[in-house]
Amino acid sequence: MSTRRKFILGAGAALFLAGCGGEPKGPVTAQDVARLEAALLALGPGVDPAEAARAARLAYATADELRREYDVTDAPLVHNAKVNMGMKERGLCYHWARDIQTRMTHARFATLQFNRLVANAENPFLLEHSTAVVMARGAPWQSGIILDPWRTGGVLHWDHVRADTKYNWKLRADVPIRPRGAGVVSTRAGQ
Repeated sequence: MSTRRKFILGAGAALFLAGCGGEPKGPVTAQDVARLEAALLALGPGVDPAEAARAARLAYATADELRREYDVTDAPLVHNAKVNMGMKERGLCYHWARDIQTRMTHARFATLQFNRLVANAENPFLLEHSTAVVMARGAPWQSGIILDPWRTGGVLHWDHVRADTKYNWKLRADVPIRPRGAGVVSTRAGQ
């Protein structure tokens, strides 16, 4: 297929998808950060209050930094189309998940830990989605909170894993993936 035809098809898909995906929320408020701080503190009696406060601020700040780094100006699925067409370098959900997990982990929290989750990886009819998760150190990931700014175009969306019924989350390391363009299943080492 010619490059021009790929561009036309991709642009058409981007226009079609323009109404899909979450729209960015308004500016982050002190109340937004305080709600996440309270939710993090409620993850368990061993969560340090100072760490919950720092993690809440860092999660919102990281989402905003990544939004600027990825140059997100569109709804999530439109931005995805631009990344897949080579018009943008990063900003797919797994980029967000990996980068948030990495930055939060490097902040060295003693009472919180971070990992990544994936949904729909084994269903060829649904779009795969990745997110970061935070939980009390040593607690199961199912008791954690997802950190998912991809959904809202770069403003942090968070929810308790069990309350996020939009996705059937699984620990990323436990789910085999299908490489792009192949029917063969491999391990999830690269994402």
